[in-house]
Amino acid sequence: MVVYAAATAAVAALIQPVIDHVLPEGTGLARWCTALLVVYFVKGLGGYASTFLMTDIGQRVVRDLRDRLFRHILDQSAAFFSRRTTGQLMSRITNDVNQVQQAVSETIGDLIREGLTAIGWIVAMFYWDWRLALVSMTGAPLVVYPLVRLGQRVRRSTRRSQEHLEQLSHITAEAFTGQRIVKAFGAEKHEAERFAVASNRLYRVNLKITSTVSVLPPIMELLGGFAIVALLWYGQRRISSPTSGMTPGAFLSFIFAAFMLYTPIKRLSRVNANLQQAIAAATRIFEVLDTHSEVKERPNARPLVPLARGIEFKDVSFAYDDGAGKSVLKNVTFSARAGQMIAIVGLSGAGKTTLVNLLPRFYDVTGGTILIDGVDIRDVTLKSLRRQIGIVTQETVLFDDTIANNIAYGLPEAGRESIELAARAAHAHEFIQALPDKYDARIGERGQRLSGGQRQRLAIARALLKDSPILILDEATSSLDAESELLVQDALANLMRNRTAFVIAHRLSTVRRADAIVALEKGRVAEIGRHEELLARPAGVYAKLYALQIFDERQQAQPEDPALSPRHPS
Repeated sequence: MVVYAAATAAVAALIQPVIDHVLPEGTGLARWCTALLVVYFVKGLGGYASTFLMTDIGQRVVRDLRDRLFRHILDQSAAFFSRRTTGQLMSRITNDVNQVQQAVSETIGDLIREGLTAIGWIVAMFYWDWRLALVSMTGAPLVVYPLVRLGQRVRRSTRRSQEHLEQLSHITAEAFTGQRIVKAFGAEKHEAERFAVASNRLYRVNLKITSTVSVLPPIMELLGGFAIVALLWYGQRRISSPTSGMTPGAFLSFIFAAFMLYTPIKRLSRVNANLQQAIAAATRIFEVLDTHSEVKERPNARPLVPLARGIEFKDVSFAYDDGAGKSVLKNVTFSARAGQMIAIVGLSGAGKTTLVNLLPRFYDVTGGTILIDGVDIRDVTLKSLRRQIGIVTQETVLFDDTIANNIAYGLPEAGRESIELAARAAHAHEFIQALPDKYDARIGERGQRLSGGQRQRLAIARALLKDSPILILDEATSSLDAESELLVQDALANLMRNRTAFVIAHRLSTVRRADAIVALEKGRVAEIGRHEELLARPAGVYAKLYALQIFDERQQAQPEDPALSPRHPS
């Protein structure tokens, strides 16, 4: 950039000898032409190198920033994700980072290059005539104020633009992931209208930014016009004065430098607007980077040894950090010996899922402790804790990759033989073999090319391969048909063998064989016991839940009354 700026100033320096010596005397023209070509060649090299290198710097800065931002977001707690939408987070990683990339690759490069060029022209002007240079600079203070004011306006508008773009990303992600529901309810028009409203908001804000940025060049031209008039008026007096010592060549060089100075100054006004846009985007990025997870690993955390004795929930309480401060769990106390199956039941909203989410520290308890073999889970490393826990949930999360890679997700180094053994134990091997590419078949986003039962069996195979001593099953069979449920239930039986399992299920038949049943009611432990013990308490929570489910099953088993059938003539 220094080479580019110096070569640019050198062009003006070559004008004076042409006017004063080359043209009047007719000598040295070849030498001057050669020098001019060399200067332009050097200027071109400097321009190319600066553009290429600044782009490289910008791309690397943005790559590192995007990588750091992605990892930082992944390291946040579940509470962080519950407060933000997927579209919002994706917008920070893509749109906001792209704004910063433009600033680093182009804007900062232009700032330095054009700034150095402007300095070169100004130095040349003061060299030829410092009085004339001062006259031409009289309008400079008038430029600063509108630049500052308009820059502030651009920054505010850019932040609103990024927020509207974030909303647009959110609407898009929702509509695409929920496209079946959109089609089933004929809501395509509604979603299109939502998108159009958000898109129009973005358009209006972006138009406001454009109008603000576009007003800068006319202002610069007007102020430049005043400066040129003052320059010509004062310069004419300087040339006509016999004592000034200024030659026509020097004045022409000065005029050339003044006109050439206008170009970098004009570009710098746009650079300021672009920088304000980048600052607005960078502020949003660093808001996320400055957000630290509520689930923190203590400095002296040590690895957790494999489970040997048992797990204890000791006076555990929890409240979401949503401003309401309402407790979801209150003084929950129970224990599970190694190898036991603990069933957790209760009405919807009783706190069952929240309770099991505390074990892998997706959230941290707000009161009490959770102990594994007598060690507080907050005193061990997160990696060693979560390595010991396998999870199978109702909403099966798979990735757009091969079946083999999905099964080996928690154990990437696993061989094909181990993957196949896990699939056989999960009753997934049969349907995998029926696929054209077998274990190398890609399953689509969230496994949409597979049925619900097939996805669930892959999730079980994934947990089997991980071979964790602690298992969490959260409504793992609630959304399956009867045939799929039988296969999944058998696969789950294989999965739970010799493991300490915490099972959440609405279907109480699933939990009859549990070693202990923990019945929750409004965030508290209402009762603990085995199936027969709890049924013997007619007024208990479990007995009421069981009675309600038995009634539902009998209602479903009764033959349909023809009089109530919509096909009946009446």
